[in-house]
Amino acid sequence: MLDNITTGTIVIEDLEIGMTRSLQKLITDTDIELFAQVSTDRNPVHLDDDYARDTIFEGRIAHGMLTAGLISAVIGEQLPGHGTVYLGQTLKFMAPVRPGDMVHAEVEVTEIDHGRRRVTLATHCRVGKTVVLKGEAVVLAPSRKFD
Repeated sequence: MLDNITTGTIVIEDLEIGMTRSLQKLITDTDIELFAQVSTDRNPVHLDDDYARDTIFEGRIAHGMLTAGLISAVIGEQLPGHGTVYLGQTLKFMAPVRPGDMVHAEVEVTEIDHGRRRVTLATHCRVGKTVVLKGEAVVLAPSRKFD
């Protein structure tokens, strides 16, 4: 993974609207195979070239939740980072991700509720200029007060 920021924690007291963090990851056949093993989702559109060629995708695609997992990585490792608790996530899959694609996952702080320690983040993934996933996450951010 090619992170734009080192891993760690940004406590809610230091968060600001508009802050962004991201990472990039090349999606490999191994990633897809391992995700299939862990998730038990062995849909042949992800694993079988012959089968996938005859689908609307005209070839194999990565699991959508594999791509969404990159958003989780940015949230859990960078923004807000370690100690963050996921409360919810909406996802809209816009385009397929294929083996060999470089996915850029990014989150942006859009709302901060200091009293409840809630942070809302706009989330998206893209391959090149194509947005392949977009959504919104709500998290419970770590606080300096509770360290």
